[in-house]
Amino acid sequence: MPPVKKIDISSLASIDIMEFINKRWAGSLLALGAAQFMVAMMLGESIAPGYSMHENAISDLGTIAETAMLFNVSLILIGLLNLAAGYVLYKVMDDKKILIIFVLGGIGGMGAGAIPLDNPTGLHGIFALLAFLFMNIEAIVVGRMAVSPLDKASILMGVLGLMFMPIMVMVDGGSLDVSGSIGHGGVERMIAYPALIWMMAFGGYLMASPELNGEQRTRAA
Repeated sequence: MPPVKKIDISSLASIDIMEFINKRWAGSLLALGAAQFMVAMMLGESIAPGYSMHENAISDLGTIAETAMLFNVSLILIGLLNLAAGYVLYKVMDDKKILIIFVLGGIGGMGAGAIPLDNPTGLHGIFALLAFLFMNIEAIVVGRMAVSPLDKASILMGVLGLMFMPIMVMVDGGSLDVSGSIGHGGVERMIAYPALIWMMAFGGYLMASPELNGEQRTRAA
């Protein structure tokens, strides 16, 4: 099947008002979720005693007394807002796979925030993996629906984040030493940052409410 032509908006007059509002809401939720988490993470890194972006995991911020509340609440919030954005996009696009991807990413974020890294159950790692994996998949699957060059940038961001996931596994397993380069913390941030940057960029794109590739809409006659 040939790809659907991507169309840029030239006038808001022909857009169904509910779809316009829904896309703006989805964009606002995505951008807000990523922005508040990046701010919380940067604040936590500056507050936590002895914290090193080179050596420490991002989730270590959820185990340090001075930053645990800030970080864990922010992590739950990005998961919740991501899930909500996915539901709104699903209402616009009528595509269940979009809903599934966003729900899994959202559950990952909320679960990782609710169960900190030092929790003895070890479930934090599973939830964090879900968040890392599916928030980067969001960039590839949903971002490609944007017009150029954002579609290509979205795929690049998602692929970059996913590429660093096996590197993180090797670092955690001791088979790869990155202590002399970007460190454990740097590798983890190369998974998280591409997805966060994409969420803010694509969120802004949706707030302008252009048409999406594959979007089902009813135009006024």
